[in-house]
Amino acid sequence: MTTLVLARHGQTVWHQENRYAGVSDVDLTDAGVRQAAALADWSRLHRPDAVYVSPIRRACETAGPTLAALGIEGTVVEDLREVDFGVGEGRTMAELAVEMPSVVAEYRRNPAANPLPDAESVVTAAERGSAALRAIAADHHVGTVLVVAHNTLLRLALCQLLDIPVARYRGIFPRLENGALSTICIPDDGLVSLLSLNVPL
Repeated sequence: MTTLVLARHGQTVWHQENRYAGVSDVDLTDAGVRQAAALADWSRLHRPDAVYVSPIRRACETAGPTLAALGIEGTVVEDLREVDFGVGEGRTMAELAVEMPSVVAEYRRNPAANPLPDAESVVTAAERGSAALRAIAADHHVGTVLVVAHNTLLRLALCQLLDIPVARYRGIFPRLENGALSTICIPDDGLVSLLSLNVPL
């Protein structure tokens, strides 16, 4: 049985303004740096057996203090990257609603069927995210693994792993807070349990 502790990266300058960061590289705020330090403090206490990280810079910078505290190297997994939001990158939902109201209305109604223009399908993202988490669990048959990734990718992966329709991800999991931890258990039979959600550091 493997326990995965899922951490959202620290706050960035775009998240502070509620802008979609997606696959863009955005700097951490001072609050984000403090959240990364708090994750390192948690890691010193709980001693995860391994750390896996999204390749996007804000996730790597969040994981950095933890890896230094543990004296280990993290494993970067490409499929842990955030969803590409297409035209949404760098914009707020309010700005998009002014620019393309009908598109945003359809997206809000069913994001699985109506992705933002040029964006990655949330169905595809859910599949790659959940597959990445299962692969990590398969590499660690017992113990605890810390995974540092992203708000939307993790919410979609949770839906896929827990058999929740992906189209409902915005309602079921409205938000994972920056720096907060969510914990799942993946036993050998593959039936995933959600142990905790959005626990602040």
